[in-house]
Amino acid sequence: MPAEQGPDAAAEPSAAAEPLQYDEGYGPKIGVGPHPEPWPEDDRYDPELLAGGDRRNVVDHYRYWTREAIVADLDTRRHDFHVAVENWGHDFNIGSVVRTANAFLAKEVHIVGQRRWNRRGAMVTDRYQHVRHHPGTEELTAWAAAEGLPIIGIDNLPGAVPLETTALPRRCVLLFGQEGPGLTDEARRHASVVCSIAQFGSTRSINAGAAAAIAMHAWIGRHAVIEPPVAP
Repeated sequence: MPAEQGPDAAAEPSAAAEPLQYDEGYGPKIGVGPHPEPWPEDDRYDPELLAGGDRRNVVDHYRYWTREAIVADLDTRRHDFHVAVENWGHDFNIGSVVRTANAFLAKEVHIVGQRRWNRRGAMVTDRYQHVRHHPGTEELTAWAAAEGLPIIGIDNLPGAVPLETTALPRRCVLLFGQEGPGLTDEARRHASVVCSIAQFGSTRSINAGAAAAIAMHAWIGRHAVIEPPVAP
């Protein structure tokens, strides 16, 4: 599946231009030091990481692996839902949505509207996630129709059905609007259904990143295979 392409994408730092430890600067230093010798003889491992240590924000299973090897391994078990988010005002919440999509192993993330988006909140997880750009909702809808994927809007709107009682399909696109305005009118028209998240307090809405996490986890609760915990 293609990653984000286009002239604006070229303006973003390229993988080749980044230091290997590209997660530095995103929080306290984490990870492991140099790998003890002898080093594992496996093409998945990066010699520079083995020699200098791995401080990236990855689970222990992927320590010392190259980014390409991590993506290839994730591709063997990605889930069947896609995440799409409207990007008309460079919403800082998009990074958080991408990070959550990575955590729940979404098939792809779709940026609808402006190509450039605020990556800070993604904590570099977009490096392991396929990201596709669509100029507008019509383009997203055409792509989803060709793939046989219904679009499920997530927003607390009049006429929306409760997410908590909706059986999300296994193959689908979860579409989110921006912080504040929510889904555009066009996005609502193109959605097969719009689901709302139950709220019980005084606030009118919850953070867009939080809403996306709730919706993705609702899909996980219905369709994902949950491995039993490992006994100590």
